[in-house]
Amino acid sequence: MQPFLISPSLLSCDFARLASEVARVEDAGADWLHVDVMDGHFVPNLTIGPPVVEALSKVARRPLDVHLMITDPLKYAPHYAKAGAHVLTFHVEVAGSAAGCREVIRAFRSEGVPQVGISLNPDTPVERVFDVLDEVDLVLVMSVFPGFGGQKFLPDVLGKVRALRERGFERHIEMDGGLNAATLPLCAEAGTNVFVAGSAIFGASDMHATIQGFRASAASARPAARA
Repeated sequence: MQPFLISPSLLSCDFARLASEVARVEDAGADWLHVDVMDGHFVPNLTIGPPVVEALSKVARRPLDVHLMITDPLKYAPHYAKAGAHVLTFHVEVAGSAAGCREVIRAFRSEGVPQVGISLNPDTPVERVFDVLDEVDLVLVMSVFPGFGGQKFLPDVLGKVRALRERGFERHIEMDGGLNAATLPLCAEAGTNVFVAGSAIFGASDMHATIQGFRASAASARPAARA
């Protein structure tokens, strides 16, 4: 089984103290650092560009998990690859067909990205990614509509995780949106192994205890743990 990975969303950190926030969450036990990239077109918000990712890569000790919520991932892939993205994920909705997805995936690989992911929004059928599962390292299931933090978890997306595991996908499945002590175990039970959490981690009074609690609850909820 894939290990459980906690990927705190830097969108919820104090941007005025970015380097120290990275160090703080890494010391607290983060496995990856989730970086939300929004272009103001695919989603109604505008966030981190390649220069900030490059700056992060100079201080981070954990892999940068870069989520491209943008309309043209092909155009910007070289910039984020060069900036230091370890995981680079794009949305199936902008690629269109399976052939379009493969074009993006292969472009990411050609830029030297270590791990390539594909993401889908809550209202996108999981079947849209079935034809490219053999070419990606990660599927990111959005449990809120992307664009802004602090939204409520949408439990219907758990069926997508189960469908991916039932189809035999054994690589990373990541969940992003509304994860906390109550919703994270539900994701683990369904088959998720990478958890993105923003305010639940950066807003915690004890960040280390929160991350360790997430990891323990995920392990307890994993079906094999109860067999």
